[in-house]
Amino acid sequence: MTDARVPTGTEDVTGTNGASGTDGVVGIGAADFERRERAAFVALRGPSATVPDADGGRGLTQAAPALVPLTDASGPRDATTRLTAHGCWYPSADPAGTRVAFICDRGGVPQLWTGPVDGGEVRLLDAGPDPVREVSWSPDGRWIAYTTAPGGGEHSRVLCVRPDGTGRRIIAGAEPGTTAYLGCWAHDGSAVAVTVAVPTGLQPAPTAEVPAESGETGGSGGRLPAGWPGHEGEAVLLGPSPLTATEPRTTLPGGHAATAGPHRHDMTTMLTALHPGGVAPGSVAARLGRLAPGAGFGDGLSAYLIDPDGAAAPVLLAAEKDAATLRVCDLSPDGGLALLRRGPRGRREAVVVRTTDLATTCVVPAADGDPWIGRFSSRADTVWLRSDADREFAALLAARLDGEGRPRSWSVVAEREGSDLELLSFGHDGRTAVLAWNVRGASDLEVVTAPPSATTTGAAGRTGGTGLSRPVPLPHEVITRIVPAGPAGLLLALSGSQRRPGLWWLPEGVEPLRTPWSSRDEDAVPPGRPPVRPVQMRLTARDGLPLNGWYYRAPGRGPGEPAPCVIHLHGGPEEQERPVFNPLYHEILGRGLDIFAPDVRGSSGHGRSFVDADLGRGRFAALDDVADCAAHAVLAGPADPARLAVMGRSYGGYLTFASLVWHPELFRTGVAVCGMSDFATFFEGTEPWIAQSAAHKYGHPERDGELLRSLSPMTRIDALRVPVLAVHGEHDTNVPPKESEQFVRAARERGQVAELLTLRNEGHDFLRADNRRLFRRAAADWLQRHLVD
Repeated sequence: MTDARVPTGTEDVTGTNGASGTDGVVGIGAADFERRERAAFVALRGPSATVPDADGGRGLTQAAPALVPLTDASGPRDATTRLTAHGCWYPSADPAGTRVAFICDRGGVPQLWTGPVDGGEVRLLDAGPDPVREVSWSPDGRWIAYTTAPGGGEHSRVLCVRPDGTGRRIIAGAEPGTTAYLGCWAHDGSAVAVTVAVPTGLQPAPTAEVPAESGETGGSGGRLPAGWPGHEGEAVLLGPSPLTATEPRTTLPGGHAATAGPHRHDMTTMLTALHPGGVAPGSVAARLGRLAPGAGFGDGLSAYLIDPDGAAAPVLLAAEKDAATLRVCDLSPDGGLALLRRGPRGRREAVVVRTTDLATTCVVPAADGDPWIGRFSSRADTVWLRSDADREFAALLAARLDGEGRPRSWSVVAEREGSDLELLSFGHDGRTAVLAWNVRGASDLEVVTAPPSATTTGAAGRTGGTGLSRPVPLPHEVITRIVPAGPAGLLLALSGSQRRPGLWWLPEGVEPLRTPWSSRDEDAVPPGRPPVRPVQMRLTARDGLPLNGWYYRAPGRGPGEPAPCVIHLHGGPEEQERPVFNPLYHEILGRGLDIFAPDVRGSSGHGRSFVDADLGRGRFAALDDVADCAAHAVLAGPADPARLAVMGRSYGGYLTFASLVWHPELFRTGVAVCGMSDFATFFEGTEPWIAQSAAHKYGHPERDGELLRSLSPMTRIDALRVPVLAVHGEHDTNVPPKESEQFVRAARERGQVAELLTLRNEGHDFLRADNRRLFRRAAADWLQRHLVD
């Protein structure tokens, strides 16, 4: 249910010395961490940004991020306890493309490492216990920025460190109660953009209400999903529209109107420079008004440009109240334009802002998924965007910009029928675009030189026109990240059904080469039982909607032999089941259980209409999809109808709880991981920015209370008839542990077998190798006991 995810398949199977892989790493809870550093923050916090009241009085005070120096935490050249089966992901290369910073769990927890792309020696830059989530090497090579999750929880902070491990410091998110994540670097490396989520008591309030687009209902950008009128009243899109009915508009390919015009007084995204003594008189910040408690339940999000050296004061780039997301994706080389991504899932927007006079020049729908949605050309006369505006599947669009940053024309640069453009990257030469397409769950990669402003699309859907397209064969099924490496090289993060996540180097004109410090394919699992390659299965839901998923057959069973089967449901709901190695699946398959992992309605990868098919009362149909998938596993596959289980994580955990009470006769047991059991308590306890997105997807907790009550598993708990295991991270503030606790408690009160496994020092994602190993073995033991023994 969050933007950031750790690639599947990063747990270890065994260490070289048989150890757990966490020796010397001591976990610390989020509360302990905040107490430990509160004094340091108070002592070192920088000047605050005070926005005056409209009448000239003083408003509330909100501190800009302050640099907090830390002690050197770099580690040895190799992990003291190296896991044979480890994962490497989220690469970022130095300017020369010879070295790369990346995340690796070879020491038992995701940590920051560096190493040469063509050598074997790697170095640990931060040996702390907090898991690392994002990495970005500065364009001038002087700094590596990265985010960590204190205590393994949902809040994160942004740090910078020198490539040699010195100079480590927190640059945003040090204040208790806030969270921060990375944006882009300025092209000269002088500053890095970060977004800070501040408590709801300190939020920028617009000076006037902004009317929604005529004929549309609320929400950011006024775009309603296809078919939404049928769900009217069942879910309400939150947040004021940043558009006015009188702004000039430019037509996108397909007829969608992109807004182009100034928003200096009435937009919710504002740009202003911070002055050490406060806000300059007459500035846009002064016109913005005072800081006031927000009317909604979303946090205030503020984007800053921060100098890691601390020589310049932070610059406030943008601020939104009651916001779900806000990220600075790119700055033009001269700094005159900024590309922002904002809005809740399913309603993302790309926003171009002219920094010279604080005007918004363009707002257009952006695709979900990877947050890095586009880039400016070297002359800032074109912006390329990954967008699904007026189309089922995301494509690459180009806007030709005038001298003021407004779009003059739009064109489709690349699109494929039935496939999403899921990753977009550009080479340092400014003439190379790298496109990754989602083709039925697998990735297809192409490199386009001299990206054209328009294209003709061939029969295969590849890029045509004047650009030269080169397909790149991949050694594994799925790409999770693409970054430039030097003038013409690339780095790819790959996952596949037969290996752990790893990094591949792609020099110009050469096939991808595995970096020597990424684990080998043969080390994915212990010898003797290779990973199972899944088979794609297609079916039709009871209302005629096409569904599909991946079926994993337990090794050693005959083709027609009935087998116990686990229906495994992914999170999101907008995630997609991909053919990548999952150690949990490997553990379950080793117990003699089959797995069917479907994409029920609401999943990504199958078009926008499919993603929106579970909105409002459509969620009842998603619950029926689970039953239809179980029936298909029996009728078209070898699943034994008397030995079925349901299991899932996050939204899949919700579906597990719900399926056990909606279809009590179908499953023998269930395992719900970090799942919601009652929407009312979920909205009360989750993070504000998560609630903002969730309200669009599930329904507003007040206006749609009756719908949410009827969709909550706790409402039907009396129908539970089978044992259930719930698993939760103790620091999960995405889906709070109370969701599992109350379901287990209610089940026990009704005489049902129910157990709860709480993992220490974990949040919504289980990131530590020992906890992940404990989780998958406990889940497999439970399933084996209730389906086989």
